[in-house]
Amino acid sequence: MSSEDKEAQEDELLALASIYDEDEFKRAESAQGGETRICLELPQNFKIFVRGNASGSVPSSGFEYTVCFLPPLVLNFELPPDYPSTSPPVFTLSGKWLSQAQLSALCRHLDNVWEENRGCVVLFAWMQFLKEETLSYLNISSPYELKMCHQGTGQSRSPLAPLDAGKDCGAAGSAAAEGEIIDERAVQDVESLSSLIREILDFDQAQRRKCFNSKMYLCNICFCEKLGSDCMHFTECSHVYCKACLKDYFEIQIRDGQVHCLNCPEPKCSSVATPGQVKELVGEQLFARYDRLLLQSSLDLMADVVNCPRPGCQTPVMQEPGCTMGICSRCNYAFCTVCKMTYHGVSPCKVTAEKLMALRNEYLEADETTKRFLEQRYGKRVIQKALEEMESKEWLEKNSKSCPCCGTHIEKLDGCNKMTCTGCMQYFCWLCMGSLSRVNPYRHFNDPSSPCFNRLFQAMQVDGEFWDVED
Repeated sequence: MSSEDKEAQEDELLALASIYDEDEFKRAESAQGGETRICLELPQNFKIFVRGNASGSVPSSGFEYTVCFLPPLVLNFELPPDYPSTSPPVFTLSGKWLSQAQLSALCRHLDNVWEENRGCVVLFAWMQFLKEETLSYLNISSPYELKMCHQGTGQSRSPLAPLDAGKDCGAAGSAAAEGEIIDERAVQDVESLSSLIREILDFDQAQRRKCFNSKMYLCNICFCEKLGSDCMHFTECSHVYCKACLKDYFEIQIRDGQVHCLNCPEPKCSSVATPGQVKELVGEQLFARYDRLLLQSSLDLMADVVNCPRPGCQTPVMQEPGCTMGICSRCNYAFCTVCKMTYHGVSPCKVTAEKLMALRNEYLEADETTKRFLEQRYGKRVIQKALEEMESKEWLEKNSKSCPCCGTHIEKLDGCNKMTCTGCMQYFCWLCMGSLSRVNPYRHFNDPSSPCFNRLFQAMQVDGEFWDVED
Protein backbone atom coordinates (compact mmCIF):
# COMPACT_ATOMS: atom_id res chain seq x y z
CA MET A 1 0.00 0.00 0.00
CA SER A 2 1.44 3.32 -1.04
CA SER A 3 1.62 6.09 1.48
CA GLU A 4 -0.71 8.24 -0.65
CA ASP A 5 -3.40 5.53 -0.71
CA LYS A 6 -3.07 4.88 3.01
CA GLU A 7 -3.32 8.56 3.82
CA ALA A 8 -6.33 9.03 1.52
CA GLN A 9 -8.12 6.06 3.14
CA GLU A 10 -7.47 7.32 6.66
CA ASP A 11 -8.62 10.82 5.78
CA GLU A 12 -11.80 9.50 4.17
CA LEU A 13 -12.69 7.21 7.09
CA LEU A 14 -12.03 9.99 9.60
CA ALA A 15 -14.15 12.40 7.57
CA LEU A 16 -17.06 9.93 7.39
CA ALA A 17 -16.84 9.28 11.14
CA SER A 18 -17.08 13.03 11.81
CA ILE A 19 -19.95 13.60 9.35
CA TYR A 20 -22.24 10.70 10.30
CA ASP A 21 -23.55 9.43 13.64
CA GLU A 22 -22.54 6.05 15.01
CA ASP A 23 -25.90 4.66 13.91
CA GLU A 24 -25.09 5.64 10.31
CA PHE A 25 -21.38 4.82 10.04
CA LYS A 26 -19.24 2.27 11.87
CA ARG A 27 -15.60 1.72 11.06
CA ALA A 28 -14.26 -1.83 11.16
CA GLU A 29 -11.74 -2.49 13.91
CA SER A 30 -9.59 -5.14 12.21
CA ALA A 31 -9.51 -3.91 8.61
CA GLN A 32 -9.74 -0.83 6.41
CA GLY A 33 -13.50 -0.87 5.97
CA GLY A 34 -16.79 -0.47 7.72
CA GLU A 35 -20.55 -0.36 7.47
CA THR A 36 -22.92 2.45 6.57
CA ARG A 37 -26.66 2.39 7.25
CA ILE A 38 -28.47 4.78 4.94
CA CYS A 39 -32.03 5.88 5.72
CA LEU A 40 -33.74 7.37 2.67
CA GLU A 41 -35.51 10.71 2.81
CA LEU A 42 -39.14 9.85 2.03
CA PRO A 43 -41.70 12.34 0.73
CA GLN A 44 -44.59 13.27 3.01
CA ASN A 45 -47.50 10.82 3.32
CA PHE A 46 -45.50 8.03 1.69
CA LYS A 47 -47.67 4.92 1.59
CA ILE A 48 -46.82 1.25 1.30
CA PHE A 49 -49.45 -1.32 0.44
CA VAL A 50 -49.93 -5.04 -0.10
CA ARG A 51 -52.69 -6.59 -2.14
CA GLY A 52 -54.89 -9.14 -0.36
CA ASN A 53 -54.25 -12.82 -0.95
CA ALA A 54 -55.61 -16.17 0.11
CA SER A 55 -52.40 -17.42 1.71
CA GLY A 56 -53.22 -15.93 5.09
CA SER A 57 -49.95 -14.00 5.41
CA VAL A 58 -51.81 -10.71 5.01
CA PRO A 59 -55.50 -9.83 5.43
CA SER A 60 -57.70 -10.76 2.47
CA SER A 61 -58.72 -7.11 2.17
CA GLY A 62 -55.10 -6.05 1.73
CA PHE A 63 -52.96 -3.71 3.76
CA GLU A 64 -52.00 -0.03 3.49
CA TYR A 65 -49.94 2.12 5.83
CA THR A 66 -48.36 5.57 5.77
CA VAL A 67 -44.70 5.53 6.82
CA CYS A 68 -42.16 8.23 7.58
CA PHE A 69 -39.17 5.87 7.61
CA LEU A 70 -38.15 2.69 5.80
CA PRO A 71 -35.46 0.26 7.00
CA PRO A 72 -32.01 1.46 5.92
CA LEU A 73 -29.92 0.28 3.02
CA VAL A 74 -26.74 -1.28 4.42
CA LEU A 75 -23.47 -0.76 2.55
CA ASN A 76 -20.64 -2.97 3.84
CA PHE A 77 -17.27 -2.11 2.32
CA GLU A 78 -13.60 -2.96 2.52
CA LEU A 79 -10.86 -0.79 1.06
CA PRO A 80 -8.19 -2.67 -0.95
CA PRO A 81 -4.53 -1.61 -0.52
CA ASP A 82 -4.48 0.19 -3.90
CA TYR A 83 -7.67 2.22 -3.26
CA PRO A 84 -8.27 4.91 -4.45
CA SER A 85 -5.43 5.03 -6.93
CA THR A 86 -6.33 1.83 -8.81
CA SER A 87 -9.07 -0.37 -7.35
CA PRO A 88 -12.57 0.53 -6.14
CA PRO A 89 -13.91 -0.46 -2.69
CA VAL A 90 -15.12 -4.05 -2.33
CA PHE A 91 -18.72 -3.87 -1.14
CA THR A 92 -22.10 -5.53 -0.65
CA LEU A 93 -25.42 -3.67 -0.65
CA SER A 94 -28.36 -5.09 1.29
CA GLY A 95 -31.90 -3.94 1.88
CA LYS A 96 -35.16 -5.45 3.09
CA TRP A 97 -37.77 -3.68 0.97
CA LEU A 98 -35.97 -3.52 -2.41
CA SER A 99 -35.77 -6.43 -4.83
CA GLN A 100 -32.49 -8.02 -5.85
CA ALA A 101 -32.98 -6.50 -9.31
CA GLN A 102 -33.27 -3.03 -7.82
CA LEU A 103 -30.30 -3.58 -5.51
CA SER A 104 -28.30 -4.88 -8.48
CA ALA A 105 -29.13 -1.70 -10.40
CA LEU A 106 -27.86 0.38 -7.50
CA CYS A 107 -24.64 -1.68 -7.37
CA ARG A 108 -24.01 -1.04 -11.05
CA HIS A 109 -24.59 2.67 -10.58
CA LEU A 110 -22.06 2.73 -7.74
CA ASP A 111 -19.61 1.12 -10.17
CA ASN A 112 -20.33 3.91 -12.67
CA VAL A 113 -19.71 6.54 -10.01
CA TRP A 114 -16.32 4.94 -9.34
CA GLU A 115 -15.47 4.89 -13.03
CA GLU A 116 -16.34 8.57 -13.30
CA ASN A 117 -14.16 9.40 -10.28
CA ARG A 118 -11.37 6.83 -10.65
CA GLY A 119 -8.38 7.78 -8.54
CA CYS A 120 -10.54 9.72 -6.04
CA VAL A 121 -12.30 8.63 -2.87
CA VAL A 122 -15.96 7.78 -3.57
CA LEU A 123 -17.56 6.53 -0.34
CA PHE A 124 -19.19 9.88 0.49
CA ALA A 125 -20.50 10.20 -3.10
CA TRP A 126 -21.92 6.68 -2.87
CA MET A 127 -23.66 7.40 0.44
CA GLN A 128 -25.10 10.68 -0.80
CA PHE A 129 -26.44 9.02 -3.94
CA LEU A 130 -28.08 6.20 -1.96
CA LYS A 131 -29.60 8.63 0.53
CA GLU A 132 -30.90 11.30 -1.84
CA GLU A 133 -31.39 9.72 -5.27
CA THR A 134 -32.39 6.07 -4.74
CA LEU A 135 -36.14 6.71 -5.03
CA SER A 136 -35.87 8.79 -8.20
CA TYR A 137 -33.28 6.49 -9.75
CA LEU A 138 -35.49 3.43 -9.23
CA ASN A 139 -38.66 5.35 -10.14
CA ILE A 140 -40.29 4.61 -6.77
CA SER A 141 -43.29 6.70 -5.78
CA SER A 142 -46.20 6.55 -3.37
CA PRO A 143 -48.13 4.29 -3.03
CA TYR A 144 -45.39 1.67 -3.13
CA GLU A 145 -46.47 -1.96 -3.45
CA LEU A 146 -44.70 -4.74 -1.61
CA LYS A 147 -45.16 -8.22 -3.03
CA MET A 148 -43.36 -11.53 -3.15
CA CYS A 149 -42.19 -13.06 -6.43
CA HIS A 150 -39.68 -15.58 -7.77
CA GLN A 151 -36.56 -14.32 -9.47
CA GLY A 152 -34.39 -16.14 -12.01
CA THR A 153 -34.15 -19.92 -11.94
CA GLY A 154 -33.85 -20.19 -8.18
CA GLN A 155 -36.60 -20.28 -5.63
CA SER A 156 -35.45 -17.35 -3.48
CA ARG A 157 -38.20 -14.84 -2.90
CA SER A 158 -37.87 -11.10 -2.55
CA PRO A 159 -40.19 -8.07 -2.54
CA LEU A 160 -40.53 -6.33 -5.85
CA ALA A 161 -41.70 -2.79 -6.39
CA PRO A 162 -43.70 -1.97 -9.53
CA LEU A 163 -41.46 -0.80 -12.37
CA ASP A 164 -42.74 0.65 -15.64
CA ALA A 165 -40.45 -0.64 -18.39
CA GLY A 166 -42.00 1.76 -20.89
CA LYS A 167 -40.67 4.82 -19.05
CA ASP A 168 -37.14 6.04 -18.46
CA CYS A 169 -36.59 4.31 -15.16
CA GLY A 170 -32.82 4.46 -15.09
CA ALA A 171 -30.82 1.30 -14.59
CA ALA A 172 -33.58 -0.24 -12.47
CA GLY A 173 -36.02 -0.11 -15.36
CA SER A 174 -33.43 -1.61 -17.71
CA ALA A 175 -32.65 -4.44 -15.30
CA ALA A 176 -36.30 -5.37 -14.94
CA ALA A 177 -37.05 -5.06 -18.65
CA GLU A 178 -34.01 -6.87 -19.99
CA GLY A 179 -33.85 -9.56 -17.31
CA GLU A 180 -30.19 -8.90 -16.48
CA ILE A 181 -28.32 -11.24 -14.16
CA ILE A 182 -28.62 -10.44 -10.47
CA ASP A 183 -25.45 -8.90 -9.05
CA GLU A 184 -23.92 -11.13 -6.39
CA ARG A 185 -23.18 -8.06 -4.28
CA ALA A 186 -26.93 -7.37 -3.98
CA VAL A 187 -28.24 -9.02 -0.80
CA GLN A 188 -31.95 -9.15 -0.07
CA ASP A 189 -32.40 -10.34 3.54
CA VAL A 190 -36.10 -10.88 4.19
CA GLU A 191 -37.82 -14.18 4.90
CA SER A 192 -41.41 -13.51 3.91
CA LEU A 193 -43.87 -10.79 3.10
CA SER A 194 -45.38 -10.85 6.60
CA SER A 195 -41.97 -10.52 8.26
CA LEU A 196 -41.11 -7.66 5.88
CA ILE A 197 -44.27 -5.77 6.85
CA ARG A 198 -43.57 -6.32 10.53
CA GLU A 199 -39.98 -5.09 10.24
CA ILE A 200 -41.04 -2.00 8.27
CA LEU A 201 -43.71 -1.04 10.82
CA ASP A 202 -41.43 -1.71 13.80
CA PHE A 203 -38.63 0.37 12.30
CA ASP A 204 -40.98 3.22 11.37
CA GLN A 205 -42.41 3.32 14.90
CA ALA A 206 -38.95 3.23 16.51
CA GLN A 207 -37.67 6.07 14.32
CA ARG A 208 -40.76 8.18 14.94
CA ARG A 209 -40.26 7.70 18.66
CA LYS A 210 -36.58 8.64 18.35
CA CYS A 211 -37.46 11.88 16.54
CA PHE A 212 -40.21 12.63 19.06
CA ASN A 213 -37.86 12.14 22.02
CA SER A 214 -35.31 14.60 20.65
CA LYS A 215 -37.70 17.56 20.20
CA MET A 216 -39.12 20.09 22.68
CA TYR A 217 -42.88 20.29 23.32
CA LEU A 218 -45.16 22.62 25.29
CA CYS A 219 -47.44 20.82 27.75
CA ASN A 220 -50.89 22.45 27.70
CA ILE A 221 -51.55 21.41 31.30
CA CYS A 222 -48.53 22.79 33.18
CA PHE A 223 -47.43 25.10 30.30
CA CYS A 224 -43.79 24.00 30.56
CA GLU A 225 -41.54 23.10 27.64
CA LYS A 226 -40.07 19.61 27.99
CA LEU A 227 -38.17 17.10 25.89
CA GLY A 228 -40.21 14.54 24.01
CA SER A 229 -38.63 11.80 26.13
CA ASP A 230 -40.49 13.34 29.11
CA CYS A 231 -43.77 13.64 27.17
CA MET A 232 -46.44 11.43 25.68
CA HIS A 233 -48.58 11.99 22.60
CA PHE A 234 -52.01 10.54 21.86
CA THR A 235 -51.90 8.37 18.76
CA GLU A 236 -55.14 9.52 17.12
CA CYS A 237 -54.87 13.29 17.63
CA SER A 238 -51.09 13.73 18.24
CA HIS A 239 -51.72 16.13 21.14
CA VAL A 240 -48.68 16.18 23.45
CA TYR A 241 -48.56 16.48 27.25
CA CYS A 242 -45.80 15.87 29.77
CA LYS A 243 -45.77 12.50 31.49
CA ALA A 244 -45.94 14.01 34.99
CA CYS A 245 -49.27 15.76 34.28
CA LEU A 246 -50.80 12.77 32.49
CA LYS A 247 -49.67 10.46 35.29
CA ASP A 248 -51.63 12.48 37.88
CA TYR A 249 -54.62 12.73 35.53
CA PHE A 250 -54.70 8.98 34.82
CA GLU A 251 -54.25 8.02 38.49
CA ILE A 252 -57.22 10.13 39.58
CA GLN A 253 -59.47 8.65 36.89
CA ILE A 254 -58.45 5.06 37.67
CA ARG A 255 -58.98 5.50 41.44
CA ASP A 256 -62.47 6.86 40.68
CA GLY A 257 -63.17 3.86 38.45
CA GLN A 258 -63.43 5.98 35.29
CA VAL A 259 -61.29 3.68 33.14
CA HIS A 260 -63.10 4.73 29.96
CA CYS A 261 -62.28 8.40 30.61
CA LEU A 262 -58.52 8.23 30.02
CA ASN A 263 -58.93 10.47 27.01
CA CYS A 264 -56.96 13.41 25.71
CA PRO A 265 -57.31 16.44 28.05
CA GLU A 266 -57.78 18.71 25.02
CA PRO A 267 -61.39 20.03 25.07
CA LYS A 268 -63.74 18.17 22.71
CA CYS A 269 -60.99 15.67 21.78
CA SER A 270 -62.08 12.02 21.81
CA SER A 271 -58.66 10.35 21.55
CA VAL A 272 -58.10 7.68 24.21
CA ALA A 273 -54.82 6.48 25.70
CA THR A 274 -53.78 2.95 24.81
CA PRO A 275 -53.26 0.36 27.58
CA GLY A 276 -49.53 0.43 26.80
CA GLN A 277 -49.40 4.18 27.43
CA VAL A 278 -51.34 3.79 30.68
CA LYS A 279 -48.98 1.04 31.85
CA GLU A 280 -45.99 3.26 31.09
CA LEU A 281 -47.28 6.08 33.33
CA VAL A 282 -49.09 4.57 36.32
CA GLY A 283 -47.83 2.14 38.96
CA GLU A 284 -48.24 -1.61 38.85
CA GLN A 285 -51.13 -1.72 41.32
CA LEU A 286 -53.12 1.02 39.58
CA PHE A 287 -52.57 -0.57 36.20
CA ALA A 288 -53.84 -3.90 37.57
CA ARG A 289 -56.98 -2.07 38.78
CA TYR A 290 -57.32 -0.34 35.39
CA ASP A 291 -56.94 -3.65 33.56
CA ARG A 292 -59.47 -5.38 35.82
CA LEU A 293 -62.08 -2.63 35.55
CA LEU A 294 -61.62 -2.39 31.79
CA LEU A 295 -62.16 -6.12 31.43
CA GLN A 296 -65.16 -6.03 33.74
CA SER A 297 -66.78 -3.17 31.84
CA SER A 298 -66.28 -5.05 28.58
CA LEU A 299 -67.82 -8.21 30.05
CA ASP A 300 -70.76 -6.19 31.38
CA LEU A 301 -71.60 -5.22 27.81
CA MET A 302 -71.80 -8.89 26.80
CA ALA A 303 -75.31 -10.21 27.35
CA ASP A 304 -74.18 -13.86 27.53
CA VAL A 305 -71.48 -13.38 30.18
CA VAL A 306 -72.07 -13.21 33.96
CA ASN A 307 -69.62 -13.41 36.85
CA CYS A 308 -69.54 -16.18 39.42
CA PRO A 309 -71.29 -14.68 42.49
CA ARG A 310 -68.81 -16.15 44.98
CA PRO A 311 -66.75 -13.22 46.36
CA GLY A 312 -63.48 -15.15 46.17
CA CYS A 313 -64.02 -16.34 42.59
CA GLN A 314 -65.76 -13.83 40.28
CA THR A 315 -64.81 -15.88 37.20
CA PRO A 316 -66.68 -14.90 33.98
CA VAL A 317 -69.23 -17.56 33.02
CA MET A 318 -70.87 -18.04 29.63
CA GLN A 319 -74.65 -18.19 29.82
CA GLU A 320 -76.65 -20.45 27.53
CA PRO A 321 -79.44 -18.69 25.59
CA GLY A 322 -82.81 -18.96 27.33
CA CYS A 323 -81.28 -20.59 30.43
CA THR A 324 -80.89 -19.01 33.86
CA MET A 325 -78.36 -21.53 35.15
CA GLY A 326 -74.65 -20.73 35.15
CA ILE A 327 -71.86 -23.16 36.11
CA CYS A 328 -68.49 -21.67 37.06
CA SER A 329 -65.61 -23.36 35.28
CA ARG A 330 -63.26 -22.57 38.16
CA CYS A 331 -65.17 -23.54 41.32
CA ASN A 332 -68.02 -25.56 39.70
CA TYR A 333 -70.64 -23.48 41.53
CA ALA A 334 -74.09 -23.78 39.89
CA PHE A 335 -76.05 -20.58 40.35
CA CYS A 336 -79.05 -18.65 39.07
CA THR A 337 -77.93 -15.89 36.72
CA VAL A 338 -80.81 -13.65 37.85
CA CYS A 339 -80.73 -13.73 41.66
CA LYS A 340 -77.10 -15.01 41.89
CA MET A 341 -78.16 -17.58 44.50
CA THR A 342 -77.72 -21.38 44.28
CA TYR A 343 -79.58 -22.65 41.22
CA HIS A 344 -83.20 -23.34 42.18
CA GLY A 345 -84.67 -24.77 38.99
CA VAL A 346 -88.24 -23.69 38.31
CA SER A 347 -88.75 -22.27 41.81
CA PRO A 348 -89.13 -18.48 41.77
CA CYS A 349 -86.09 -16.31 42.49
CA LYS A 350 -85.76 -14.81 45.94
CA VAL A 351 -85.05 -11.42 44.45
CA THR A 352 -85.30 -8.34 46.63
CA ALA A 353 -88.04 -5.87 45.84
CA GLU A 354 -85.38 -3.21 45.24
CA LYS A 355 -83.68 -5.30 42.57
CA LEU A 356 -86.97 -6.12 40.87
CA MET A 357 -87.93 -2.45 40.94
CA ALA A 358 -84.56 -1.45 39.48
CA LEU A 359 -84.84 -4.07 36.72
CA ARG A 360 -88.40 -3.02 35.91
CA ASN A 361 -87.51 0.68 35.77
CA GLU A 362 -84.46 0.01 33.64
CA TYR A 363 -86.54 -2.05 31.21
CA LEU A 364 -89.38 0.46 30.96
CA GLU A 365 -87.01 3.40 30.35
CA ALA A 366 -84.81 1.55 27.83
CA ASP A 367 -84.92 1.81 24.06
CA GLU A 368 -85.58 -1.24 21.87
CA THR A 369 -81.92 -2.21 21.61
CA THR A 370 -81.38 -2.08 25.38
CA LYS A 371 -84.62 -3.99 25.96
CA ARG A 372 -83.38 -6.82 23.71
CA PHE A 373 -80.08 -6.79 25.59
CA LEU A 374 -81.86 -7.09 28.96
CA GLU A 375 -84.13 -9.85 27.66
CA GLN A 376 -81.11 -11.74 26.39
CA ARG A 377 -79.23 -11.30 29.66
CA TYR A 378 -81.99 -12.00 32.19
CA GLY A 379 -84.45 -13.92 30.03
CA LYS A 380 -87.74 -12.67 28.64
CA ARG A 381 -89.67 -14.72 31.20
CA VAL A 382 -87.78 -13.11 34.09
CA ILE A 383 -88.40 -9.61 32.69
CA GLN A 384 -92.10 -10.36 32.27
CA LYS A 385 -92.23 -11.73 35.80
CA ALA A 386 -90.58 -8.60 37.17
CA LEU A 387 -93.12 -6.40 35.40
CA GLU A 388 -96.08 -8.49 36.65
CA GLU A 389 -94.81 -8.74 40.22
CA MET A 390 -94.17 -5.04 40.48
CA GLU A 391 -97.61 -4.26 39.06
CA SER A 392 -99.13 -6.66 41.60
CA LYS A 393 -97.14 -5.08 44.40
CA GLU A 394 -98.19 -1.59 43.41
CA TRP A 395 -101.86 -2.70 43.26
CA LEU A 396 -101.63 -4.36 46.67
CA GLU A 397 -99.99 -1.32 48.24
CA LYS A 398 -102.73 0.88 46.83
CA ASN A 399 -105.79 -1.34 47.46
CA SER A 400 -104.95 -3.59 50.42
CA LYS A 401 -103.36 -3.71 53.85
CA SER A 402 -101.25 -6.38 55.52
CA CYS A 403 -102.50 -8.39 58.46
CA PRO A 404 -100.65 -7.23 61.62
CA CYS A 405 -100.25 -10.84 62.69
CA CYS A 406 -99.20 -12.85 59.59
CA GLY A 407 -98.72 -10.19 56.90
CA THR A 408 -101.37 -11.54 54.50
CA HIS A 409 -102.69 -8.85 52.15
CA ILE A 410 -106.36 -8.07 52.87
CA GLU A 411 -108.65 -6.06 50.62
CA LYS A 412 -111.68 -4.37 52.13
CA LEU A 413 -114.67 -4.27 49.80
CA ASP A 414 -117.44 -3.19 52.23
CA GLY A 415 -118.67 -3.64 55.80
CA CYS A 416 -117.36 -2.36 59.09
CA ASN A 417 -113.77 -1.73 60.15
CA LYS A 418 -113.49 -4.92 62.19
CA MET A 419 -111.58 -7.19 59.78
CA THR A 420 -110.82 -10.90 59.84
CA CYS A 421 -107.60 -12.16 58.24
CA THR A 422 -108.21 -14.93 55.73
CA GLY A 423 -104.81 -16.39 56.51
CA CYS A 424 -104.63 -16.67 60.30
CA MET A 425 -108.25 -15.67 61.18
CA GLN A 426 -106.97 -12.89 63.44
CA TYR A 427 -109.31 -9.92 64.13
CA PHE A 428 -107.82 -6.49 63.47
CA CYS A 429 -108.89 -2.87 63.01
CA TRP A 430 -108.79 -1.55 59.47
CA LEU A 431 -108.19 2.00 60.66
CA CYS A 432 -105.26 1.62 63.06
CA MET A 433 -104.23 -1.93 62.00
CA GLY A 434 -104.18 -3.05 65.64
CA SER A 435 -105.01 -6.65 66.65
CA LEU A 436 -108.43 -7.09 68.31
CA SER A 437 -109.50 -9.36 71.13
CA ARG A 438 -111.03 -12.65 70.09
CA VAL A 439 -113.41 -12.52 73.08
CA ASN A 440 -114.87 -9.09 72.30
CA PRO A 441 -113.41 -7.53 69.19
CA TYR A 442 -115.88 -4.62 69.27
CA ARG A 443 -114.58 -3.32 72.61
CA HIS A 444 -111.92 -1.49 70.60
CA PHE A 445 -114.60 0.67 68.96
CA ASN A 446 -116.69 1.17 72.14
CA ASP A 447 -113.89 2.19 74.51
CA PRO A 448 -113.74 6.01 74.83
CA SER A 449 -109.97 5.80 75.37
CA SER A 450 -109.45 3.99 72.05
CA PRO A 451 -108.30 6.05 69.03
CA CYS A 452 -111.00 4.31 66.99
CA PHE A 453 -113.88 5.01 69.41
CA ASN A 454 -117.20 5.25 67.57
CA ARG A 455 -115.48 4.64 64.20
CA LEU A 456 -116.72 1.10 63.51
CA PHE A 457 -118.46 2.16 60.30
CA GLN A 458 -116.29 5.10 59.35
CA ALA A 459 -115.46 5.29 55.61
CA MET A 460 -117.82 2.42 54.85
CA GLN A 461 -118.84 2.24 51.19
CA VAL A 462 -122.60 2.27 50.60
CA ASP A 463 -123.99 2.05 47.06
CA GLY A 464 -120.66 2.99 45.55
CA GLU A 465 -120.11 6.02 47.84
CA PHE A 466 -118.09 6.34 51.05
CA TRP A 467 -120.13 7.02 54.16
CA ASP A 468 -118.67 8.45 57.33
CA VAL A 469 -120.39 8.20 60.70
CA GLU A 470 -120.41 11.58 62.41
CA ASP A 471 -119.24 11.79 65.97
